[in-house]
Amino acid sequence: MGVRNSAKELFVEERRQEILRQVNDAGRVLVGDLSQQFGVSEVTIRADLQALADCSLLVRTHGGAVPASRSLPDISLSLRLQQQVIEKRRIGLAGAAMVVDGDAIFLDSSSTALAIARHLKDRRHLTVVSNSLAIAQEMLDAPDTTVVMPGGVLRRETASLIRVDALGALRKYNIKTGFFGAHGLNIPEGLTDVSADEAAVKEPLVEMCRYVVAVIDATKWGRVGVASFARLDQINCVITNSPAPEDIVARARARGIEVTVV
Repeated sequence: MGVRNSAKELFVEERRQEILRQVNDAGRVLVGDLSQQFGVSEVTIRADLQALADCSLLVRTHGGAVPASRSLPDISLSLRLQQQVIEKRRIGLAGAAMVVDGDAIFLDSSSTALAIARHLKDRRHLTVVSNSLAIAQEMLDAPDTTVVMPGGVLRRETASLIRVDALGALRKYNIKTGFFGAHGLNIPEGLTDVSADEAAVKEPLVEMCRYVVAVIDATKWGRVGVASFARLDQINCVITNSPAPEDIVARARARGIEVTVV
């Protein structure tokens, strides 16, 4: 039995080394292709990719993986605003529909949270807590909305405030709903970001919100960023679009997370 287990472990290691070689040579690998090539299930391949990602040897993407060296540390807000535009608009509308007059909400510095803000200008007595300069600017023509921002250091790539030193002052607000974008949502890592500084801002704010909503398009499922900021048991709802991967969506729902596909 010991010999069989050793042989099995050796094959797993050899397969993972070959996967790593292919992802570095080709620039991208797909779960389906690897499953057929090695004659194992897609579940097994995903486990291989996750094991390699845990060692920072590659980066998971929806349906596959890319080399760690090719993953950008961040994408500027101006570029993110040009990606998945229609999908983000739908998610933004669905998120805004959850907000009623008199609410206090949190919107992070993601482009999807900005899409929500654009549909909130008719709300009355609304309080928006945010570390996003873009959202503060967006709400300038919404006179019935109070915008609250913590102090911090400007991060130009995302037009946001990081290393905030005034989060404690926000605790006086009863934040009903927090809307959080993310680099990725995966099981078991939860919501992750490619910026440890952004994640450090979001993590305590997740705890301040009574209801946590992840607003992510379908490309974000299965991705894992450098830092987690929300555990799965902290996420109440996910608003996403089709075609979100059915297997991960099902696992999220099994953990009690409401998933709305728009």
